[in-house]
Amino acid sequence: MDFIAIDFETANSSRSSACALGLVEVKDGVITAEHSWLIDPKQRFDGMNISIHGITPSMVIGQPTFHELWPTVEPLLHGRIIVAHNAAFDMSVLRYCLDGMSLNYPSFQYLCTYLLGKKMLPHLPSHKLNVVSEHFGIELKHHDALDDARAAASVLLRLMEQESHRDPLLLSSSQGYTSGTIFAGGYTPFSARKSKPAKKPVNNQRTNNLYI
Repeated sequence: MDFIAIDFETANSSRSSACALGLVEVKDGVITAEHSWLIDPKQRFDGMNISIHGITPSMVIGQPTFHELWPTVEPLLHGRIIVAHNAAFDMSVLRYCLDGMSLNYPSFQYLCTYLLGKKMLPHLPSHKLNVVSEHFGIELKHHDALDDARAAASVLLRLMEQESHRDPLLLSSSQGYTSGTIFAGGYTPFSARKSKPAKKPVNNQRTNNLYI
């Protein structure tokens, strides 16, 4: 039950505009450490984004840029199992930030609690983090990066408990998903395994002198 949960917030619609990062470490099924950073994206802040997460330009003055923060964050991610709610977004923010600053990708596997929740909690009306958190009784200040990361970690632990799994990767596989990966030079998405199409049976019976 060891993994890292993360959540990014962005200043605008660009995935390279990370302005906050929350990171939660889980060991043996228990949250053992939490980290939270404001990031100066060196980009404009859109009003819509500010209305969502409440982070303003004045709040990131003097905060590290992603490039400056990366040496602190990279060792926490490399070689670990990473978890995010709607991981497609958070992993793309990470990649765009790294690409924009010509930084090397770390290597890790990652899971998406949003997609796992859709599969494992089909009765819920929505699988947004606030809805899934409410279902499990998890307290959440939505769109606070640390709170979102903490909630994603708690959601995964509850889903593992629901299926009596102690390994996040085994839980993912049992639900028909292949873990995503990020590695030097590329990435693969967290995705449902494609089932092989069934082979059509061969029928050699002769009818009216024709094979059908």
